Amino acid sequence: MAKTIAGKKEVQFSLVYRDMWQSSGKYVPRRDQLAKIAPVIIDMGCFDRVETNGGASEQVNLLYGENPNLAVRTFTKPFHEAGIKTHMLDRGLNALRMNPVPADVRRLMYKVKHAQGTDITRIFCGLNDPRNIIPSIKWAKEAGMTAQATMCITYSKVHTVDYYCNLADELIAAGAQEICLKDMAGIGRPAMLGAIVAYIKEKYPHIIIQYHGHTGPGFSVASMLEVAKAGGDVLDVAMEPLSWGKVHPDVITIQAMLKDAGFLVKDIDMKAYMEARSLTQSFIDDFLGYWIDPKNALMTSLLVGCGLPGGMMGSLMADLKGMHAAINANLRKKGEKELSEDELLVELFDEVQRIWPMLGTPCLVTPFSQYVKNAALMNLYSRSMGEKAFTRMDPAMWGMILGKSGKLPGELAPEIVELAKEKGFEFYTGDPQALYPDELPRFIKEMEELGWERGQDDEELFEFAMHEKQYREFKSGQAKEQFYKDLAERMQKAGKPLPDYLKEALHPAGADSATDNDMAAVAMALDLYYKRPATTHTQAGFNPYDTRRHATEWNRKIYGMNNLM
Repeated sequence: MAKTIAGKKEVQFSLVYRDMWQSSGKYVPRRDQLAKIAPVIIDMGCFDRVETNGGASEQVNLLYGENPNLAVRTFTKPFHEAGIKTHMLDRGLNALRMNPVPADVRRLMYKVKHAQGTDITRIFCGLNDPRNIIPSIKWAKEAGMTAQATMCITYSKVHTVDYYCNLADELIAAGAQEICLKDMAGIGRPAMLGAIVAYIKEKYPHIIIQYHGHTGPGFSVASMLEVAKAGGDVLDVAMEPLSWGKVHPDVITIQAMLKDAGFLVKDIDMKAYMEARSLTQSFIDDFLGYWIDPKNALMTSLLVGCGLPGGMMGSLMADLKGMHAAINANLRKKGEKELSEDELLVELFDEVQRIWPMLGTPCLVTPFSQYVKNAALMNLYSRSMGEKAFTRMDPAMWGMILGKSGKLPGELAPEIVELAKEKGFEFYTGDPQALYPDELPRFIKEMEELGWERGQDDEELFEFAMHEKQYREFKSGQAKEQFYKDLAERMQKAGKPLPDYLKEALHPAGADSATDNDMAAVAMALDLYYKRPATTHTQAGFNPYDTRRHATEWNRKIYGMNNLM
């Protein structure tokens, strides 16, 4: 817990190195890159905590053909040795993916992550439904982790100060050891945030409060000052070249502000900061920058009204560009004025703002931000066709509406309820977890049949059960192959020469088409490139018999989203 010295209250900083990347683009640094940056982060001397994993970070490791378990162990180890606490993001019912997870897999996650070196789990639910959070509090504590229960912050008629104070009471009564205010879109108003923190601190002075806020709409610096003044203990910060824009405030600014305001804060070793800055830029230049949308480096007040998280702007703009031509084609057929891209963007933001309360006012965070955005975009398309709104909603959206993900914070509009009845859908009011039965026995049986190792502390079993499709593609080598094809296309589009390892991976020397021996040679070359410890290619996840299969278009679409935080 933060301390007070000579009348000055200490405020600690956590570097959200994982979310810095995933709020900027799609992927996170490789294991060898994490090993390079960790000691430099430690040398900066200003961080008591570092976000090392969770969210979509482990899933995207699989997508580029790497083992996330090795990455987590590698990144957490030096921080432990330095006395810095590590934390992860955990989506409650959805755990580390975009859809609900069986209870036995969720329970195993905490055992695995604690064994891998993660100290704190930040448990959130985009609906703020305690039923999706409270079981995780229990399982995390049983596994030896610190359970940080999270309240997703947004701004609406439903999400008032009283709403959040009552939610904090319920989560703390259920055993939460810490509370996080997750302001994922950065639209929490500073005074509101201060009032929530002040309530919690007055009633529960022993509870550590950590604030996580994004910079997109521009409130974040003021919000951090209000949170600190109200008694907040830890603030999530970023660093260049991935601070500001739609990401997080930079530690330099926040440290200087709090120091001037009379708080006790640690000094920043600027030599180490500049080294970490340079290393991070080198990771961007290596490959990560090819998936970073430049617009994420810009703030915009347009996010204040619609409340969408800035980290999803890349995928939103991609979807908008794809729909732009179709909508204008429909408008031309009707003899109506075509829309510019900017005009369509404003219409989309307005539509999100209009339909959000109609859909029960879920917090606009993964995956519900995608659901609401998709519904709004489909409504614009339907309008251009002369059709009614809400005629194109996918099963995932209906699952949220019907209560299969949890209880919505607000009331559904009567027309949404009537539409559900017309389609013969039934609303569900029970515990969402009951809809998703245990599955570990199935995965254990299949691993035995395939001769796959369950891994240290059952970590391979966990990854298989958590990310079944991506794990199969990782094990076969298909994920690595598809990743390198995607990277090569992006580099060529940017006019960059392909490095030798990539040329060799895509076009093995001395062969017109890939043979089994060729693919084994590629696997060996990739092992050397990634500086893996000596290991068998089977353990590394390569199967030369399957590497020529291609990832499906579905996989490209679902996992191409930027906002997987």
